[in-house]
Amino acid sequence: MKAGSVVESNEACDLRFGQVGIACVRVRRPDAASLCEELERRVRSAPQLFSRAAVVLDLSHLLNLPDDGTVDALLEAVRSAGMLPVGLAYGTSATEALAQRMGLPLIAKFRAAYEPADGGNMPSPAPSAAPAAAAPVPAAPIREPVLSPQAGSIGAQHHEGAVRSGQQVYARDRDLVIAGAIANGAEVIADGSIHVYGSLKGRAMAGAQGDVKARIFVSDFRAELVAIAGHYRVFEQIPKDLEGQSVQCWLDGDKLLIAPLK
Repeated sequence: MKAGSVVESNEACDLRFGQVGIACVRVRRPDAASLCEELERRVRSAPQLFSRAAVVLDLSHLLNLPDDGTVDALLEAVRSAGMLPVGLAYGTSATEALAQRMGLPLIAKFRAAYEPADGGNMPSPAPSAAPAAAAPVPAAPIREPVLSPQAGSIGAQHHEGAVRSGQQVYARDRDLVIAGAIANGAEVIADGSIHVYGSLKGRAMAGAQGDVKARIFVSDFRAELVAIAGHYRVFEQIPKDLEGQSVQCWLDGDKLLIAPLK
């Protein structure tokens, strides 16, 4: 075959699996009206992030799995709020049966992490404050950027230069180092920690596969959104005295904290 030749194919399409941004709606109580009201508030606060966002409905934190009609009402509440439900998060085998009845996919990386060994109901976690209400704490326990142990074992992924609007950089199973600015509308994602040696104006999501020890380090903080292991804060919730500063972000329980680097 000559160089530059085009390979013809009769296939109707290509099918590939890739990293996509899907939000998780963790249902605390099966109240469709309250869910719609809360999600509408989130969409109004940051429409560029949440309007028509693809979301997965997570029912694992309910004491009892809702019936089909209740789940259908919850899905409709998500749609009414302006988001697009694309499936259910893995739960017990009962969740799988529910998804099959409703014709929905199950979405998660590690199914075994959700299924209790005894096959019983999952325990309900203690209530915690929503990530949006988390207040920054001035004292930070780590002063120097440290690669997360899990990610550091295979070395960090480095990206030289800027990440432009509409671009996405993803570091699978490792930390991510960005030597440049991240524009509005751009995303950087890592399964480990994220280090940004430039201005962060877009979105940074660390611990993408659930690593709660991941951190985000930024030289010039102007973010649209930061998230660690699914816990996020949008720009409207970031104190003005942190804007343009060198900061780090980390999780304390369910709270995403942000503090200046000293």
